[in-house]
Amino acid sequence: MKLSVIIVNYNVCYFLEQALLSVRQATEKLQEPVEVFVVDNNSVDGSVAMVRSRFPEVHLIENHENLGFSKANNQAIGQARGEYVLLLNPDTVVEEDTFRQCCDFLDAHPDGGGLGVKMLDGQGCFLPESKRGLPTPKVAFCKIFGLAWLFPKSRRFGRYHLGYLDKDQTHEVEVLSGAFMFMRQTALAQVGHLDEDYFMYGEDIDLSYRLTQGGWKNYYYPGTRIIHYKGESTKRTSVNYVFVFYQAMVIFARKHFAPGRAGVFSLLINLAIWLRAAAAVAERFLTQAAPVLLDAGLVYAGMYFLKSFWEQIHRYAQVPYPEKYMLAAVPLYLLAWLVSVYLSGGYDKPTKASRIIRGVLLGTVLISAVSNYFEAWRFSNALIVLGSLWSIAALLARRLLGNWLQYGVWGLAVHQQKNVAIVGSRQESERVRQLLEQFGVQARVVGYIAPDVLLAPSPEFRQTAVGAATVWEVSEAAHATKPAGDLLGEIRQLDDIIRMYELNELIFCGRDLSASQIISLMVRLPQTPAVAYKILPQDSEYIIGSSRKDAPGDYYALDITLNLVHPQHVRNKRLLDIVSSLLLLLLAPVALTLQKHRLGFLRNCLRVLGGSRTWVGLRYAAAPRRLARAILSPADVGQSATPLPEATRRRLELLYAKDYETSTDLGILLRCFRWLGLEH
Repeated sequence: MKLSVIIVNYNVCYFLEQALLSVRQATEKLQEPVEVFVVDNNSVDGSVAMVRSRFPEVHLIENHENLGFSKANNQAIGQARGEYVLLLNPDTVVEEDTFRQCCDFLDAHPDGGGLGVKMLDGQGCFLPESKRGLPTPKVAFCKIFGLAWLFPKSRRFGRYHLGYLDKDQTHEVEVLSGAFMFMRQTALAQVGHLDEDYFMYGEDIDLSYRLTQGGWKNYYYPGTRIIHYKGESTKRTSVNYVFVFYQAMVIFARKHFAPGRAGVFSLLINLAIWLRAAAAVAERFLTQAAPVLLDAGLVYAGMYFLKSFWEQIHRYAQVPYPEKYMLAAVPLYLLAWLVSVYLSGGYDKPTKASRIIRGVLLGTVLISAVSNYFEAWRFSNALIVLGSLWSIAALLARRLLGNWLQYGVWGLAVHQQKNVAIVGSRQESERVRQLLEQFGVQARVVGYIAPDVLLAPSPEFRQTAVGAATVWEVSEAAHATKPAGDLLGEIRQLDDIIRMYELNELIFCGRDLSASQIISLMVRLPQTPAVAYKILPQDSEYIIGSSRKDAPGDYYALDITLNLVHPQHVRNKRLLDIVSSLLLLLLAPVALTLQKHRLGFLRNCLRVLGGSRTWVGLRYAAAPRRLARAILSPADVGQSATPLPEATRRRLELLYAKDYETSTDLGILLRCFRWLGLEH
């Protein structure tokens, strides 16, 4: 056996499918025996069923819990028979010649224990972690405190990503990336497998270091490329990522550095963990709260001027309003108005004036009703009415001005229509259109660009001299003889097509283009955020892509059309969770007598209140990443003495998600009340 490919998967069925398709094509080019392992860490998104049906040649290892990256890989390494072993992430795409080139390179370099290749993100941009240095205390310090980011090409400060080394030249490096670790089996037998003390992150650094300590060399080889859609397992800006990643560095320091140095290193890293965690929390809070804070500031400033104006003109105002009016009463007014606007959908996209007006009016009614019960806090009703009018005006004006500054459009709802072109055959182009329509994607499909080998001569092309035609001439002829959204031109004219049609997105068809062709086009085309690249794998129903290197990969799939993920339903569901949890805690003495799992009941109430759980949701179907883990499933209602098949449970959950209403959750809560203490 020449090569053993090992992929550990956890709930990324759509990316795994694309990775396995590229692996299948790469094994055919190698023309030597290859075995492929998929180790599934208890996914609930149909990954196992997909592998069984579409890739019967794959050795599938099913775990009934998430064992982590190291343990799962070691399961397959223990069974691997290849001369070389490749640890490959599921969110990758390899070129057709990747395996052959890697085998040839290590065959020619018997001192090579491990090999990494040039990795590109979903936009075709080079990923610096393709080549890395050892995170010694000095190197880690430079990374943690931003010196590596400030001076990426410095030999002193840029050693973490070895930015001073040419990314297009072969180099000996210290650390390989866990997304693609191509290793010699004899080297692994000598230094050992992955260290299972690491759950996620750090294990690649540890194994790379042990390879070099064992006398082997690690190489960075840019002769072949892969796409790596980063950020699928965890969001790299999340607090969880910060803690897991830097704690892995602490484990590495304690294991490989002298005790004295490890102590200082651990102290620095723990300091960095808290600084980065605080920065991540602050960044997320400010990003989400900025619109609300800006609205609050505008309304508060307006209320101050209204108060001053009212004091001057109103004949009954003999003395100024007390300080508590601006310090306490107005902030409470703000809270009522902005919360009502939020609950009315005033912060949802697209912006609608009716939602803002409705929210402010509801808040005004609430303020007026409550203030009547507190004589000491009853101020001018006229100021409340004037304040509500100012709030409506300020909130609408802020959105109008924001859209004008950002998009150059004077309006509330900015309809930025996405212009999409498809690179592939007419047949695959039609399939892409059907998928986009099925998934409810709001986009204008401008047309398709046929690969040169598939492009058949057409009347408008024959009208222009061969070799002299430009995309502008082609397009003029096409518009005269073809309906909108048809053939746009050839791949060689892609740069002009992007500019002329102001394209926002290109979708490459995996049936018509090889992985190498797609990667080459992504690298050659303008690497700008204005144009996103996605891929429709052969015979797949997922259109996959990523906008930037630190963004999670995204995809067009069923969850886009689910009621469950609509902002209004998400908000109402969260309110139901909060209110029901508080009510259940208040009624706990009675509710506990009806529970099968009493301790779990109290724990779940607190979890739902904190937002880490939801009472009802998806447990068997693939849940969108933004949803909390569910305690109850719609499938639990239909359970009987004979458990429902898993496929039936998934179908029930998808129906629940598609037609979701808040009342559905209430019904399930009541029918499954005795099981609210379940642990999952």
